[in-house]
Amino acid sequence: ILTMDLHARQIQAFFDIPCDNLYAMKYFVRNAQARFNGDDLVVVSPDIGGVVRARVFAKKLETDLAIIDKRREHANESKVMNIIGDVKDRHCLIIDDIVDTAGTLCNAAQALLDEGALSVHAYASHGVLSGPAFERLSSDYPLWSLTITDSIFQNGISKLDTIRKISIASMFAKAIRRIHDENSVSALSD
Repeated sequence: ILTMDLHARQIQAFFDIPCDNLYAMKYFVRNAQARFNGDDLVVVSPDIGGVVRARVFAKKLETDLAIIDKRREHANESKVMNIIGDVKDRHCLIIDDIVDTAGTLCNAAQALLDEGALSVHAYASHGVLSGPAFERLSSDYPLWSLTITDSIFQNGISKLDTIRKISIASMFAKAIRRIHDENSVSALSD
């Protein structure tokens, strides 16, 4: 089984057959390096659970890390309680594994702007984009751009200038080739 950016790494052990978890990180790093530069960047984890992912992203981009402390009041609803780290006069790059309704993402973006961020951009491996997500990601909302992979097909995504898509098809093709040739798949994450 081939997967990508599992929400919890433990899921990989649930299978009775070999399971390899691929990562979109190197694609996001390459994209961010091409789009953003300078000392005014800060990577932001949208919650405590995403700190490890955000720390890796920040290290690869050679920049600082900030963390959003949030509370979930109800399903698909969160409230930002605190921002840990300096975001004032910085361009913020949020990195997450999944964007569903985009409520958490837009709340986080607004909180970062309220704290003095110059702009807020986001990267997410899986763009579920259900319910009000497309409305929330329109140009009227605080997120300047969202970059997702094509792990989930999205009809109508081209209607929004704020959403960018990165293809991960070549990574899966390389993984399949490596499995067929009995080579290591983990080398694809380097």
